[in-house]
Amino acid sequence: MDDTKDVDAAGPFEARYIAFLETVTYLRPSLHRYCSRMAGSVLDGEDVVQDALLHAYRKLDTFDEDRPLKPWLFQIAHNRCIDFLRRRQVRQEAEAAAVEPDSVAPTEPHGPIVDRAVEHLVLALPPRERACVLLKDVFDYSLEEVAGLVGSSLGGVKAALHRGRSKLASLPQPPAPQPSEVDPALSRLLHLYVERFNRRDWDGLRELITADARLRVADRFAGPLADAPYFGRYERMTIPWRMAVGEIDGEPAIIALRQDNQEWITHSIIRVDVADHLIARVVDYHHCPWIVPAATSVVVESS
Repeated sequence: MDDTKDVDAAGPFEARYIAFLETVTYLRPSLHRYCSRMAGSVLDGEDVVQDALLHAYRKLDTFDEDRPLKPWLFQIAHNRCIDFLRRRQVRQEAEAAAVEPDSVAPTEPHGPIVDRAVEHLVLALPPRERACVLLKDVFDYSLEEVAGLVGSSLGGVKAALHRGRSKLASLPQPPAPQPSEVDPALSRLLHLYVERFNRRDWDGLRELITADARLRVADRFAGPLADAPYFGRYERMTIPWRMAVGEIDGEPAIIALRQDNQEWITHSIIRVDVADHLIARVVDYHHCPWIVPAATSVVVESS
């Protein structure tokens, strides 16, 4: 999210914000797990989490320290997820088809569905049902807590759970991520970027990037790529590494690999945005180790 640059106009995140992020480190994987299932993408989910944490940081002076931190952060993350879905014009379409809460008996015909597969199946549900099933059956919040997090009544939550669980029970299996159709020009640009990155051809890399390109290194930097010591950091790394073109949950991405006992393993993900056949934005998730395990599939092209 570009608004993270407001933390510090120069780019690097200020020390107090990094300290806050370190304080909530233990919550990051579960926040990401929730947001990625709400958003339908492990990368979008992490962007939503970072947006939510920045918002929470700005609101720290209003936080009652006698309250538990986790529900407060989940409420903020939930609201950011809904904002994200609204922007994709998904929420309006899904909620228009939803049944009014009072028209369904607020009973619980199914027991909690806790299999990990439910986290992927919930994408078939409208946002309200999706949130209620995740918060109740995956994260084990009470009905009262779920109502507070999603801004609904107890009866509304029970009804949403009833509908969501009924729909999930009729689904045969989680849909497999579908490979995206990558534009040939984008594919060529990604391959050039990876090839030059692996050669440490930094001048050649810059030829592929717009002059005003933005960089975000999750939790560390947000600002102009031209002002960042980004490529130098990779050049100074002592652990053997290389980049590869690939996909994460069907989305084109650059896969950062590290060598471990002569084997190349997936370490992190880099996402790029393209404009006018050049790279206009780079998002590096190097400091988010929970993303790769949360993905349904990571495909690395053979070199």
